Amino acid sequence: MNAMIDLPVSASESSVIETPAPSSPLIEVRNLGKRFGELEVLRGVDLDIERSEVVCIIGPSGSGKSTLLRCLAALETYDAGEVRIEGELLGYGEKNGRRVRASQGEINRVRRNIGMVFQQFNLWPHMTALENVMEALLRVRRLPRADAKRRANAMLDTVGLAHKGDAYPAKLSGGQQQRVAIARALAMEPHIMLFDEPTSALDPELVGEVLQVMKQLARDGMTMAVVTHEMGFAAQVADKVMFIDQGRIAVQGKPREVFHNAGEPRLRQFLQNYFDRNAFWSRGGEGETA
Repeated sequence: MNAMIDLPVSASESSVIETPAPSSPLIEVRNLGKRFGELEVLRGVDLDIERSEVVCIIGPSGSGKSTLLRCLAALETYDAGEVRIEGELLGYGEKNGRRVRASQGEINRVRRNIGMVFQQFNLWPHMTALENVMEALLRVRRLPRADAKRRANAMLDTVGLAHKGDAYPAKLSGGQQQRVAIARALAMEPHIMLFDEPTSALDPELVGEVLQVMKQLARDGMTMAVVTHEMGFAAQVADKVMFIDQGRIAVQGKPREVFHNAGEPRLRQFLQNYFDRNAFWSRGGEGETA
């Protein structure tokens, strides 16, 4: 079966908008390596993410996608190479000519403009949606309560949940909870948003409402790195798609190049398995996959 996929062309490929070129990428990754004991999870990863660019990261389970994202947010320490956020080295500094681990305060300073949304929503169950969004504004940004409430309400409105500010997480659907989590991250006014499979914990009918919010963020110019299994989203929204396999970037390019001209055998196999699986479930899970 042919794995060259007939997917929609990214909106960014159908029109050209003239914008001044930034002096350097928002995120620069060079020769990144990460181990967990004897297991080498990331190997020699190079990546640039430009301002207002949407990068979708795809690949099989266990390939290192989420670990890469966590290294970009300094939630994991990396063992080799470097990550630079807006030109500043993340996680390390130099002392007497040697690289040393940076203090937590310095790490927080460098990553201050990064927002991250996880697979699980991680909302405080005893707080309303509004209070969940306000919490970091009060504790981290130390905004006056009135200012924090005003900004939190604006962010809930951005994700279509202005009417749910007084609701507790248990009274919200999974899609609504994830949108609150997005609002919480946006409230900190990040320069880049990292999404780690944000729809994987959702029922299929709730996936669309989260993806619509993410599409609007992309249209508004938010810089985004998204680990996803939603190939349609990647095809429509991404400026660049990266396929990771066994800790390495095996293929990267524009969506049309990756999905329509999948010449790398491992990528073709991955895409074929993905579409075979979707075809199987679209038949109600009956019969054998092709």
